Amino acid sequence: MIELSHVSRSFTGRNVLDDISLRIRDGEIFALIGPSGSGKTTLLRIIDLLEEPSQGQILFNGSAIGPGAEDRLLARRGIGMVFQKPVPLSTTVFGNVAAGLRFRGMKGDALAGKVREALEVVGISQLADRRARTLSGGEMQRLALARAIATGPGLLLMDEPTANLDPANSALIEELILSINRRFRTTVVIATHDLPQGQRLAHRLGVLDRGHLLQTGEPAEVFYHPGKPEVARFVGVENILPGTVTGSSDGLTTVSLGGAIAISRTELPAGTKVLACIRAEDITLHTSKEIRSSARNLLMGRIIRVASQGPFARVTVDAGISLTALVTTRSVQDLGLSPEKVVSLTFKAGAVHLIPTP
Repeated sequence: MIELSHVSRSFTGRNVLDDISLRIRDGEIFALIGPSGSGKTTLLRIIDLLEEPSQGQILFNGSAIGPGAEDRLLARRGIGMVFQKPVPLSTTVFGNVAAGLRFRGMKGDALAGKVREALEVVGISQLADRRARTLSGGEMQRLALARAIATGPGLLLMDEPTANLDPANSALIEELILSINRRFRTTVVIATHDLPQGQRLAHRLGVLDRGHLLQTGEPAEVFYHPGKPEVARFVGVENILPGTVTGSSDGLTTVSLGGAIAISRTELPAGTKVLACIRAEDITLHTSKEIRSSARNLLMGRIIRVASQGPFARVTVDAGISLTALVTTRSVQDLGLSPEKVVSLTFKAGAVHLIPTP
């Protein structure tokens, strides 16, 4: 549906976006994830035709948008946009949703029907006569969503849609996004720095960092098979260890990580320099001498640190290399995990993702 070809955007001589090429498919939810300042909002505004790229072009359904204001206006009528901080018009909830329809010449029963439908979709029909500026944060975001979908856009853009909401309202907005995508087959593009949100909602992800598109793919691919160390760090891989491949056979690769050996379910030639990525949640800790596990990787070490974080704890172990495992707080108590305690660590070969390095 959307194709960006070598898009760059500069402000006062600084590249905010640098050579972005990206395809977004019709009917999918695509999440742009990245830290603050990575260029997500600027890229959304370019897709929304609010800004023009300094270089490159954007195509909708295979056609480039002409430079004229009329062409851009016609294209924008097929796009709905929900900003991070919605600004309501000084009128009722009904009047806010009706505004875009009135701009398109709709009136009477047809207009009222469209407004009612949009309010029903987002669950605020009972607020139709309320002054929009009296709404709570969650209600305001639902109003912004109703305003965006009332015109029946084929493309819905959302910039940090739950950034200012509590968990309950965030979950509600996420469910509405999924419902709108399923019900109307609306293509949705979300910009978010909330990694779990991107993982929950998106069919595919694009990772932006300092204006560069580092990787695109399905959530499982990006989270568990990052293509670059910057992506690995951003998606929460805590164990990123330099090493060298010592051999490969039958789909398994042995890697020397300095003070330890790991086995990965890949094949790379001996001598390849790599970064071994192991997610903390993929490491299991054992305190007994008898270990019943099919995992190919088994290391022993001494606990350096236990850092509690609510229901979970991060346990760092010196096993010749420093490895951090994520366990439940109950497991810390039941296993008596504390600094200086000797433990065993196991993790499967498939949990070790290798990124070749120069």
